[in-house]
Parts: sequence; structure tokens; C-alpha cells
Amino acid sequence: MNIKEVADMFDLTVDTIRYYERIGVIPPITRDEKGYRVFTKRDLNWVYLVKNLRKAGLSIESLVEFATLSQLEGDERLAQKDILREQLKELDEKIEEMHKTRDLLAYKIDTYDEHIAKFNAGEMTEDNIDELWTMEYFRSKSNK
Repeated sequence: MNIKEVADMFDLTVDTIRYYERIGVIPPITRDEKGYRVFTKRDLNWVYLVKNLRKAGLSIESLVEFATLSQLEGDERLAQKDILREQLKELDEKIEEMHKTRDLLAYKIDTYDEHIAKFNAGEMTEDNIDELWTMEYFRSKSNK
């Protein structure tokens, strides 16, 4: 598979793939006799992994370290697992925060008309509005 096909397959630009290879985010790609990149299944796995690790928030520097570790032998390669484990932890924390934010947005949408009506009728004022940060609804949701 050539670089254009790989770029199309993973919705990346050819320049991005070349850049990843040049800086060591993906291991060197095998070349044919004319010097063109020929992607193997292993290479495709690397491109796919790197694309998704970037989407998960892994920095370029961490990706370079991850790729470098893959080329080592022995126990030193185990540090890759630590990189993945740390990124999973960070991603889980982001997801939890996004769930909290989503719950708040859903609540605000669900209660919007009711709150506006109460404000307009004078039943709700600046002094007796909900304290969102203390509401059991959100505290229990965040402890899922």
C-alpha cells in the first residue's frame, strides 16, 4: 500500500504521515527499489495507533518516546505500557469531566422553560436560585 492510500484510509494527509516518520513517531517505513514507501500491516497498525493516541491527547514528544521504546529490546520496552496506562488514566478523567458537563447541560435544557417561567413570574429571584454545584443530582452523577 502506498502513502496516498494510507492517508486516505486513515483520513490523514500525506504530509502528516511523512512528518510522523521523519520525527520518529512511527518507525521507518520500508521502501521499494524506487524509494517509495510500501506500508506493511505493521506500518498500518502504527499509523492507526498514533492517530488514535493523538486524538486521546498524547503529545508528540510522548509518541516519539513510545516509538523509540518499541525499537528497544528487553524490559526497557515495558515503559511503553506505562505511557499507555497514564494516557488511559488521563482520558478516563477527561471522560468523567465531560459526563459531568453533559449532565449539567441536559439539566439546564430540561429545566430551562420552567426556570424562565419562574423568573418571569417572580417566583425565582437572584436570592433563591438553585446552587447547581451543591445539587445532589450532579454530585451523585459524578460518583458513577
